[in-house]
This record gives sequence, C-alpha cells and structure tokens, in this order.
Amino acid sequence: MTEHDIIRGCKQGTSLYQRALVERYSPMLFTVARRYGRDRHAAEDILQDALLKVFRALPKYEPTGSFEAWMRRIVVTTALQSLDKSWHKREAGDLDYAEEPVVPPDIDARLGAEELLQLIAKLPEGFRQIFNLHIIEQYPHTEIAVMLGITESTSRSQLTRARRLLQSMIAEREKIRI
Repeated sequence: MTEHDIIRGCKQGTSLYQRALVERYSPMLFTVARRYGRDRHAAEDILQDALLKVFRALPKYEPTGSFEAWMRRIVVTTALQSLDKSWHKREAGDLDYAEEPVVPPDIDARLGAEELLQLIAKLPEGFRQIFNLHIIEQYPHTEIAVMLGITESTSRSQLTRARRLLQSMIAEREKIRI
C-alpha cells in the first residue's frame, strides 16, 4: 500500500487505510510527541490528539510537500497547544549561569541518542519546547515566537539557557560516570 493509496483511502473514510496510516506513521510521530510531552503518557495523549487532527484535516491536504512533514507539523502544533502558556514567564529568570560548563568534545560518541533524549526531557518545559523547535525541528526564532506567543528575543534567550542547562546536565552525568 503506497502513501498515495493511504491518503486517498483516508480521504474516503475507509478504516483499512486509516489503520494503515496509524500503523505506518505512529512510531515516527510518537518520537516527535515524546520530545514535547512531559512523559510517555503525555506523549501518547499528544499523538492521539494529533492523529485525530490529521484525519480531520486530510480532506484539505494537498500533496505539495512531504506528507510526513505535514503530519509532523500537526504533532508539534498539537503539543504546543497542550502547554501551559505561562511557562516562559515562570522560567525567564529561573536559571542564570555565571560560567558555561565544559563538555568534552567527544561527548556525542559517549552519550547515546536515548540518553540525550532523556536529558532533554528533563529540561524545564519552556526550555525543552524551544530547544526542540529550534534545534531538532529547525524552526527559526521568528516562527517560534509566533507559535508560542513570545518575543523573538525571549526565544533566543530561552534557547541559550536550555543549551547551558543541558551542557551542565551532561557535565554532571560525566562526573558520575568517572
């Protein structure tokens, strides 16, 4: 069953194709939701809501770009809508670092992807959202600002703080390993 068949079948409301869409794309979409959810349960809720939105929006879908990218954007938007919109006010002054922690240059070789995702998940909610949007999803700060209802400078400063905190967490993890 091709992607085109799945899209066409889902637009017609055929459950066989709807199931195929869920089975084929849920793992990838869950990975996106997991980066934004507080825990596995929250990510599952985000994914479920996003899939409902995908099915509702499919009749209007025009294959002008990547179908996966279109669905990813729906997951990201759904995740952001589920957030407490006051996070940036709470976290704006939470963490001030006098110095940057030193992270070894070969840290990526010693720290696996799953470990890194676990550390990212421990970032405060707002830091995690902006880190994911800018670093992983590649959104520019201007778009992030619009999506989250904040200023572009807030987005930039939150990203800087998220990076510093993540570096600190990695450095701490490395101390424990030694």
